[in-house]
Amino acid sequence: MIDGVAEGGGVYAGVEQHAGGRPDVAELVGSSVVAVDTASGQPHVVLTFDDGPEPGGTDLVLSALAEARATATFFVLLSRTRRHPSLLADVVAGGHEVALHGPDHRRLTHLHPGTVAIRTADARRELEDVTGRSVRWFRPPYGAQSPATWRAVATAGLTPVMWSISCHDWRDVTDDERLEQIGAMDRPGAVVLAHDGFATLADGVDDGPRPNLDRGVFVRSLLEICTAKGLSGCSLETALQTGRALHRVWLDQTDPNHECG
Repeated sequence: MIDGVAEGGGVYAGVEQHAGGRPDVAELVGSSVVAVDTASGQPHVVLTFDDGPEPGGTDLVLSALAEARATATFFVLLSRTRRHPSLLADVVAGGHEVALHGPDHRRLTHLHPGTVAIRTADARRELEDVTGRSVRWFRPPYGAQSPATWRAVATAGLTPVMWSISCHDWRDVTDDERLEQIGAMDRPGAVVLAHDGFATLADGVDDGPRPNLDRGVFVRSLLEICTAKGLSGCSLETALQTGRALHRVWLDQTDPNHECG
């Protein structure tokens, strides 16, 4: 089980369960999956990738995962899947889980909750139609959610998934800095935030210059660290076959540049 709180992106409250008959955190407004209880003994680390699919990113990540026989959950943007449908098909064909990051990368807390509910439900239906698979998970862009947008996403039938480890791979920092939290892992169950793409004006935002990194090389390094620790990367779907989702209340930071997702 993961102890402590995840880094960045939200304000956290509570533990996985409350004593004395009080509500489980999973029932509270803002509740989001941040880790997996692997009490079954499985050495799982949940790998998640945001902002794809993107040529020169997703394809390199998929190759690295295939070499390690690892799976992942890809939180995709429909602004990308519409432009690169073959890459989305490659994600599915590789045995990976597809989840929703949004129709684009606009911050939900800047939109009316009613608009969030409609666009999220429509995006879910479109993604399910394209992949032929049900979509369970949602990660709001930048990890930004308010009580109202959280309710809107729940109304669309999706569960928010945040993270407990960030690779900071949208920043132009060294790979050592990007891998620092991975190297500090001492147990299974983390949900790792990484990226296979980088949002741009075509996705409704301007997040500045792209980071300078080879995503394939980076993911290979990440997986090598996991292997050295006796841990294996997998999708959230796979981890939950034997584990249990751990939740925390995660609500938006006031600083829009605090974290990224």
